[in-house]
Amino acid sequence: MEKKSIITGKTIDEAKANASAQLGLDADSFSYQVVQMPKSGFLGIGAQPAKIEVTYQVPDPAPEAPKVALSAASRSKPKPPKKPEPKPEQPQPAPAPQPKAEPEAKSEPAEPQSKPERRERPPREPREPREKKPQAPKAPKEPKVYAPAEPGSVEEKIETFIAGLLERMDSKAVPHCWKEDGNTYQVELVGEDLGYLIGRRGDTLDAIQHLANYSINRGVEGRVRINVDAESYREKREESLRRYAVKKAQQVLKMRRRTTLEPMNAYERHVIHAALQDMDNITTHSTGVEPNRCVVIEYVRKTSKSPWAAAHGDSLHFCTL
Repeated sequence: MEKKSIITGKTIDEAKANASAQLGLDADSFSYQVVQMPKSGFLGIGAQPAKIEVTYQVPDPAPEAPKVALSAASRSKPKPPKKPEPKPEQPQPAPAPQPKAEPEAKSEPAEPQSKPERRERPPREPREPREKKPQAPKAPKEPKVYAPAEPGSVEEKIETFIAGLLERMDSKAVPHCWKEDGNTYQVELVGEDLGYLIGRRGDTLDAIQHLANYSINRGVEGRVRINVDAESYREKREESLRRYAVKKAQQVLKMRRRTTLEPMNAYERHVIHAALQDMDNITTHSTGVEPNRCVVIEYVRKTSKSPWAAAHGDSLHFCTL
């Protein structure tokens, strides 16, 4: 078995002699390798000894004797349990005599407290049932009677054009036209299921009106104006626009900031302007380009005049004496 050790000495030879003395071996029975050369230093400062690594052979250790295995019979026999040693009995102290309980005195039942008497309320007089006023049945609306258009008149031309247009739209509505004032003609569409002829916010109705005005006024010297309505939509729309305009104007007065309404056609913009023209501190104007032209509502502060200025006018006249 090979073994290694580090041996030191002042010189290499002294380190080899120390190895022979420490290991008890001859110089020929081991080999060495120099690990560190000796240094003398300066006046003994920084001196280092020589170090060698010695390699030598050591005889292998003798094998240990095998342990004797226990027989299966000896292992299988259980050890007898140890009997517990009896403990000496200690005398228990006699129980102390308990004092006799005295009989409790019988408590007399408490008298029930008398509850305050409740005042009896006088019985309510039965109310007489309210007589329901009989509601008068609503009288059915009488259908309007429209006078037939005279042959060759403008009314007949308008009815003929709009009837052909409705026929192309697979509608069974019937147009009735009459003259109102000047060159204005009113057309009412009569029939069932007129919702799709009105369209969203009257878009379809406006388209029919635009086509009728374009067709009738083409090649005619005197220009006429045609208004097309169905189920009194124009009247209901005007009332809704007036309420909407007043609501927006009140917001402008409260916040004192201008607001811009949604795009509208010329007729609806006219309704907004007319509804707000007499409202104090409010002015309106239209902005944008068709079809996105809309109404702007603005707050305007009006300066109040003094009584003297109201009586004598806004301008002052100076005279020289």
